[in-house]
Amino acid sequence: MHASDTPAIDTLDDLRRHLQWAIELEHSTIPPYLCALYSLDPGRNTEAVQVIGSVFVEEMLHLALAANLLNAVGGEPSIDTPELLPAYPHPLPHGDRSVQVHLLPFGAAALEQFLAVEKPAAADAPPESDRYETIGQFYGAIERGIRTLCDTLGEDAVFCGDPGRQLNEMHFSGGGGEIIPVHDLKSALSALAEIVEQGEGAARTEVWDGDKNVYHPDRDEVAHYYRFVELAQGRRFRPGDTPQSGPSGEPIRIDPEGILPMRPNQRTADYAPGSEIRTAQEVFNNTYCLLLYLLEDVFNGSPSQMRDAVGAMYALKSQAQALMKMPSGDGMTAGPTFEYVPPEQRN
Repeated sequence: MHASDTPAIDTLDDLRRHLQWAIELEHSTIPPYLCALYSLDPGRNTEAVQVIGSVFVEEMLHLALAANLLNAVGGEPSIDTPELLPAYPHPLPHGDRSVQVHLLPFGAAALEQFLAVEKPAAADAPPESDRYETIGQFYGAIERGIRTLCDTLGEDAVFCGDPGRQLNEMHFSGGGGEIIPVHDLKSALSALAEIVEQGEGAARTEVWDGDKNVYHPDRDEVAHYYRFVELAQGRRFRPGDTPQSGPSGEPIRIDPEGILPMRPNQRTADYAPGSEIRTAQEVFNNTYCLLLYLLEDVFNGSPSQMRDAVGAMYALKSQAQALMKMPSGDGMTAGPTFEYVPPEQRN
């Protein structure tokens, strides 16, 4: 596909629509990362838990940055909506239709999926505003759209949103990277760079994302894509390594006995109404949709609600881990289904 095949973002409505897509894209990675994370025994697979846990926290940061960008240009982030939870497996939103998003336990198949999602764009890859091949190309198109609109309409007309809706460090901390309030072109470009560099590496040619490792502050952090390369190859990157050389540092040990065998892509309909597993899955889905409701509140004028949203995330963790310990009758275990519950059906 050539850059000319995807439409330019040349109106504020176009830009707002694409930034809502960015929210959907960032969210689409969260359920698969949580399934892989919660299938791991943290005592037996500490390093893998740290890696996926750090990526999950940064995806939440990217979701918040996408919401800051949309709020800055006068949009209204939509989070509590069925569009965020399509049935699994499904294609990466608005992206490469060959990249399917599955709910899988940790293992080779999950890592292959994560590598496909986070794949860096080639240095000369054109921006793509829809049906993009890489996330970096999608954000490249958004950056080009913001610059174009600032040139044609002026910065004040583009950044017309209420500054009170912006999340800042007071509302969101933990993990690598930083939450950047967006109020002009410069801060918008910083927010976009934060998202892309944490995902695929600085300047598309480096392993590192520019931050320090949260668990090992003496080390530089590698970008998401390369963190998954480390897990797939069982070895860490060290200074001097490049994308071409691969990791040459110390080994990362994975204990296969410390992985719960969650059955992939489950639905509540797989289990009888009223059964223990189905009831637990329905409770999880209610909690997850409560989280989406709270995040929508956070991003639409109530940033201080972030504390309640974090509380819902802790509840999700224990619910998901309990599900993954329930035998599903086929040598595997149950797991969360991430199905949308309409507000009127929540309890």
